[in-house]
Amino acid sequence: MASRSRLTTLAAGLALMVSSACLVGAPVYAADLAAEARRLVGVEQGVQVETADGRVLVSEAGARAVHPASVSKLPTTLALLRELGPDYRFETRFLASGPIQSGAIAGPLVVRANGDPYFVDENALLVLNAFRELGLSAVKGDLVVEGQLLFNWKADTVAPRLRHAFEGGIAAAAWQAVSASLNTTEASAGMPRLQFAQPLGNAARPETLLVTHQSQPLRYMLKALNGYSNNIFAPFAKSAGGIDAVQQRIREMLPPGYRDELVLGDGAGAHGANRMSPRATVAILRALQSELADHGLDLTSVMPVAGIDEGTLKKRLAGPNGEGLVVAKTGTYGDYGACALTGALRTQNGLVYFAILNHGVPVEEARRRQDAYVRVLMAELGALPWDYQRDNTPAFKRAEVTVAGG
Repeated sequence: MASRSRLTTLAAGLALMVSSACLVGAPVYAADLAAEARRLVGVEQGVQVETADGRVLVSEAGARAVHPASVSKLPTTLALLRELGPDYRFETRFLASGPIQSGAIAGPLVVRANGDPYFVDENALLVLNAFRELGLSAVKGDLVVEGQLLFNWKADTVAPRLRHAFEGGIAAAAWQAVSASLNTTEASAGMPRLQFAQPLGNAARPETLLVTHQSQPLRYMLKALNGYSNNIFAPFAKSAGGIDAVQQRIREMLPPGYRDELVLGDGAGAHGANRMSPRATVAILRALQSELADHGLDLTSVMPVAGIDEGTLKKRLAGPNGEGLVVAKTGTYGDYGACALTGALRTQNGLVYFAILNHGVPVEEARRRQDAYVRVLMAELGALPWDYQRDNTPAFKRAEVTVAGG
């Protein structure tokens, strides 16, 4: 986690960038970008456009905080990267609570977790295959969960759902994907599974570590979850200290005048209290890019690229004049009247950040307006393709499973 002095320095830097909005010698554009924002996005709809050095090109209702829907995931993304680092792997341990006799644990199977949001059926199969390597096929007890375990994108009723999966309740398609990555002997043995007996209670017993599952690196998770805008971000925020800590940490990184323009009821975008202003959103994007650059990465490492990556941006801003030019995060919550698009363009003069926060506009109309305005920005600013190639490696193949003593 960054020191308070680093946060203070970053906030001061952002404030200095804002104060440089009227630099002389700035490029002159054919279109009046502010007028185009009012015409295409709507009068009094939130639009902020800034250059990499903080020069403000457009600020329409820039200080007005509205519900940002899933754009709320960006401060959570930044807090997680700052707290854990982009290469962090969540660890889930599986322990025998009791001796192992004739391929069976004489007691419960204990799962000790620390919040892996991407533990799904395929990862469970990797663990089951590791159990099979150990010759383990039965548990004379129940499955006991300790810590924060998420399974198949849910945080509730985890233990019974994971037990059901271990007993064979996993779709054949998941096994086909995983078995293709195993050696011929393992694959030909069929889907691995465990047989559980009736619960024996959870009395403390000596524990023996059996298998350790390490998730794919954090940055790949963030990339996929932002792409599909998965609301697992809400419990995911616990890994950065909880939503109050996320809000406080990100506020400290903003210029003082912006701090009240960020309110987080959750880290995903479903909470009715969430609020962000366009200018605070751009400041968060700039801080996110800075954090990634410290690790030799950029925004494409944790956000989708329009027209290329799967998810909510796959079919937006696509085509010969848009594909690969925009990295962005969408946000939609019709019940709150919220529809947002925020991201960045590459130009010969550096990055240009934008935030469009529509409020009270029908969703499809808001998306049409956003895309139309971003196309104006691409044309006027001379957008260049991002240096990016999509990685099609299945998520489970980036995970690492270790058998104790192996």
